[in-house]
Amino acid sequence: MEPLFEHRMEFAGYETRVLELEGSGDPLVLFHGWSDSADTWRCVLARLGRAGRRAVAVDLPGFGTADPLADGPMLPQLDEFGAAALAYAGSGARRTGRRRATRAVAVGNSLGGCLALRLAERVPERVERVVALAPAGLDMARWLTLIEHDQVLRALASVPVPLPGRVVQSAVARVYRSLAFADPDAVDPEIARTFASHHPDRAALGRMLAAARRLLPELHDPFNLAAIRCNVVLVWGDSDRLVFHRGAKRLLAEVASARLELIEHCGHSPQIEHSDRVVRLLLEATDDGDDATIAAAA
Repeated sequence: MEPLFEHRMEFAGYETRVLELEGSGDPLVLFHGWSDSADTWRCVLARLGRAGRRAVAVDLPGFGTADPLADGPMLPQLDEFGAAALAYAGSGARRTGRRRATRAVAVGNSLGGCLALRLAERVPERVERVVALAPAGLDMARWLTLIEHDQVLRALASVPVPLPGRVVQSAVARVYRSLAFADPDAVDPEIARTFASHHPDRAALGRMLAAARRLLPELHDPFNLAAIRCNVVLVWGDSDRLVFHRGAKRLLAEVASARLELIEHCGHSPQIEHSDRVVRLLLEATDDGDDATIAAAA
């Protein structure tokens, strides 16, 4: 059983929080989605720890506890940050003393899936393969409209007096549960509370919505899929309301090494609703993911 370390690091000039397993095997670098944090990978990390695997999850700049993004386009900044995180994971854990750099498996959900695919295009020397869970930028719903038109959130935004943080966080948690999961009632309430904790008040929520408006134009056509040479596994829930799985058709047509795993009764966050299935796919995607290792992660 590998212990999970939580510590601070700096990648490409951005200080961030790192959740790290100092295990063995192909390193896995886990990128979360918009407005989320590295905490979304805790269920996956727990299983990878039981299998003794090497994995690193990070708060992306602008989210969680990481430094904010600078002015200007957002995706290029995330590209630089992601490339630095891959280099760190490939160089070895903090205490193992690995000397030879290896390529990492880039794993991402939603915005993080978009980033993982872009890294395969831009820094192929650092990417062994990609596992993209419902990657943004292919066929997205009008998710910002769904959020902004939520009646409770609109009411909170229009109230002319200060509101307790717990009121805002409760509303954020409710919207998150309703949009991200096929079966919200089956998800541990603590997961929604953790998500909402990164939006502690109305001002923080406003900043996050403003960042989404800034990001959306960049997600219109963010890929050069013809540049991807590594193996790609797409993982999608058949009940995803935010990024439609029909978007996989384009990537499957343009990337010869890509394949799709469609999970039944699953929403936008397979790493939470079906973490056991996701871990199996992650281990199968690595060169040393044998049956014994997969069984240990169960």
